Amino acid sequence: MTNSLAPARQKSWFILRPATWHQIGADLAYILPGFFVSLASFTALVTLFSLGVSTLVIWVGLPVLVACLATARWFASVNRAALRRWAGEIPPVHYREPHKNTVGGMFKNLADPQLWKDFTHGFLVAFPLRTFTFCFSISWLAAIVGGLTKWFWRIYLPEDGTELASILGIDSRLNMSAGDAETLLEVVIAVVFLLALPFVTHLLATADAATTRALLTNETAALRARSEELAASRAQVVSEEASTLRKIERDLHDGPQQRLIRLQMDVAAAQRQMDSNPEAARELMDGALEQSREALTELRQLSRGIAPPLLTDRGLRAAVESLAGKSAVPATVAGNLQHGARLAESAENAAYFVVSEALANVSKHSGANQAAINVAAHPTELLIEVMDDGGGGAHVGKGHGLAGLVDRLAGVDGSLEIISPDGGPTSLRASIPLRG
Repeated sequence: MTNSLAPARQKSWFILRPATWHQIGADLAYILPGFFVSLASFTALVTLFSLGVSTLVIWVGLPVLVACLATARWFASVNRAALRRWAGEIPPVHYREPHKNTVGGMFKNLADPQLWKDFTHGFLVAFPLRTFTFCFSISWLAAIVGGLTKWFWRIYLPEDGTELASILGIDSRLNMSAGDAETLLEVVIAVVFLLALPFVTHLLATADAATTRALLTNETAALRARSEELAASRAQVVSEEASTLRKIERDLHDGPQQRLIRLQMDVAAAQRQMDSNPEAARELMDGALEQSREALTELRQLSRGIAPPLLTDRGLRAAVESLAGKSAVPATVAGNLQHGARLAESAENAAYFVVSEALANVSKHSGANQAAINVAAHPTELLIEVMDDGGGGAHVGKGHGLAGLVDRLAGVDGSLEIISPDGGPTSLRASIPLRG
């Protein structure tokens, strides 16, 4: 992200170049409409603020002040959009989460510092500054046009007073009439103004943009809020992983461990009866075999959600192909991620669980006949897409199998998108940032 206030294109100052006129046009397109926006915002905010403050004692002013700051925020968004068109990338802005429109909630909404910065810009700063830049720009342009065309319209002026050229003695030095000398002087001044025009318009636009950027953006607060959001997401992921480990421990104790103990007892009993009662021993061994099968099934169910050694040893592509091979619905794997290519461990783990949960959802709920997995690694992000031809209706609602993926991806600053209309098909797309 660039913090530059100036447009990304290279500056041009020579008046005869087309690029210079394009730059002048861009500067004027930012300066001139901004005056009318500031006039509207000043009028609206003065009215609402005055009404709100004067009626605050009878509580009517509280919602009026909230409406005043909401209006200031709307005008701020208009000004940021204009700045973005002129300057390209601008820093982000951060507002606090709005509260309900109760008395307490409205007081909390009034405590948002960015809203008051928006109000300050629209009420105190933008209008006087843009009035100056608007009038200065118009006056400068008028001086250029008037001076360059003085030769035409001076004949319509009354002949009274002393010309500036006569006071400066230009007519006598150049041996010409006072009127002609005055016209020449006006043309020279207009040419000087014209040559300085790109500098003047750009300086005025830069001054306006600097105040807009200072008051209507807040990169530090936006980054702090994003950092807190990521910290909360990662804390949620850690909590869920701890809960998952406790659940696995409990399920191992209540499921496979009990079955293995029963298996051990059945095998020991079969050994004791092998010679004396072969038929009973055979029945015990059959029961032990069934216990081993059920224990293996439960272990496989528990292992889903635990990164397999294959992912650690051979990478994401091999692990995803293994998941596709075990899927109850036939699945194909495509994408530019090569065998043996390694990514950040956190990214690989998150991607593996996305594919694992998505295929489990396809098998259980979609009624699909086939699925397709695409794993694409780009310089800055890893894209995972799982598609199926099932009946659609997938979502990340609470209690749904896909809900945990949102928190897991948030822990690595990733995102999840599901497109699943009724009747299908379904497309699950996950984006995971890759950092250096």
